Amino acid sequence: MRIARFSIDGNVAFGAVEGEDPDGLVLDIIKGIPFAEFELSGTKVPLDKVRLLPPTLPSKVVAVGRNYAEHAKEMGNEVPEHPVTFFKPSTSVSGPGDPIPYPSFTEELSYEAELAVVIGRMCREVPRERAKDVILGYTCANDVTARDAQRREQQWARAKGFDGACPLGPWIETDLDPADLTLQCTVNGEQRQLGRTSDMLRSVEDLVVHVTEAMTLLPGDVILTGTPAGVGPLSVGDEVAVHIEGIGTLTNKVIKRG
Repeated sequence: MRIARFSIDGNVAFGAVEGEDPDGLVLDIIKGIPFAEFELSGTKVPLDKVRLLPPTLPSKVVAVGRNYAEHAKEMGNEVPEHPVTFFKPSTSVSGPGDPIPYPSFTEELSYEAELAVVIGRMCREVPRERAKDVILGYTCANDVTARDAQRREQQWARAKGFDGACPLGPWIETDLDPADLTLQCTVNGEQRQLGRTSDMLRSVEDLVVHVTEAMTLLPGDVILTGTPAGVGPLSVGDEVAVHIEGIGTLTNKVIKRG
């Protein structure tokens, strides 16, 4: 099931995305929320009549760095012995079509296409064999980064946590095997990144175990699983798109921060 969060006529709801024709998709409005038992209402609205929102509002985004060997190499880093994790705050989250504001403190804004894991229920100290049980589904993410700030500041809070630095969407796909998916990023229609999730150094299950050893994850929280090689700069006016096989495409445009 594809679960979208959307607004229409000033109201916010979740809906199941139905259809295969991109121009004919409809939303069957969900009674309740997808993080608990829910039913489909049978009330349907065309997708092009609503505004898609971030598919989840996480209490926290736990991101994993250097989880693809070629990306670590292109950044001049060794493959880490243990996963490198950091936070992106809830205020960095945006949705499909939302602008990415170019921060005033950077001159080197960069895209990072990533598979995002959306947690479905509260969990901690999850054993590997039960990792899939705590996952609601998967969505596309862009770990937008102020690369120069990342280099000069020991902590990455500003470099990766500014407003609009974590676009998510377009929806959550609940029926998906994340082990070997094509992941692509384009800028103004030109391919910049192309990788497969099978190249991740640590699998989704491994990352759920690693993160929950340290902290409780809440329904709607997100784990970002790292980016493949090919990261590069963004400029004001660029349109950046993240496409993941079996999920869809997340598109955002870079604007000058007001």
